Amino acid sequence: MALIIISCLSCPNRKEVFLLPQPQQRLTTIEEYEALPNDIRAEIFDGQIQYMASPSQLHQTILLELSSMLNSYVKERKGSCKVLPAPFDVKLNDVPLTIVQPDIIIVCDKDKLDGKRCNGAPDFIIEIVSPGNASDDYIKKLYYYKNYGVREYWIVDPNRRTISVNYFEEDIVSIPYTFGSTVKVNIYEDLYIDFKEIEQLINS
Repeated sequence: MALIIISCLSCPNRKEVFLLPQPQQRLTTIEEYEALPNDIRAEIFDGQIQYMASPSQLHQTILLELSSMLNSYVKERKGSCKVLPAPFDVKLNDVPLTIVQPDIIIVCDKDKLDGKRCNGAPDFIIEIVSPGNASDDYIKKLYYYKNYGVREYWIVDPNRRTISVNYFEEDIVSIPYTFGSTVKVNIYEDLYIDFKEIEQLINS
C-alpha cells in the first residue's frame, strides 16, 4: 500500500494533504506509452496512465488564437524559444514516468527538444480547462508544474471566462483575471495577451 501525498496550495499554510493508502499499481513504461495508437491521447503521472477526451471546438478555437499570439511575438524576437501547441509530449520525470501534453508550451532551452518531445520543464505552459478535467488543471498539474520547475503556468477557463496566472519564479500563485483583461506573460518584459480579443472571437 502506498501513502499518497498532495501539496494543497489552497490550504492554510499550504499544508500537505494525506490521503488514504491506495493499492500499489503497476507502473506504465515509456515503451508502453509510445506504443499507444496515434488516435489515443494520454498522460502519465508517476507511472499511472490517464486517458484524455477529445477537445471541444471552443477549446481548439482558444488554443489556436493563443498559440498564434504567442508565436507572433516569439518569432519577432528571433530568439531560441519555441511555441508548441498540443499534442506534444513533455516528459517531466523518467522514474516513475511522468509525461504530460499541455495545451501550449514555450520552451527556450533548445537542448530540451529532441524532435519527439520536450525533456524537462518548459518555461511557460497554458492549459485550457475542459468540463471534465478542471481539477487536473487547477490542482494536480499546478502541483506537478510548480515542483518540476515550470516558470509560469496559466489556467484558461472558457466556462468561467477567467485566467489564473501562476508565476512560480516570484511565488505568485493563482492571480485571477477575466476575459476582459490584458494579461502580462511574466517570463517576458513586454508581452501582453488581450483577452478581449479572445472573448470577441468566441462570441462571433
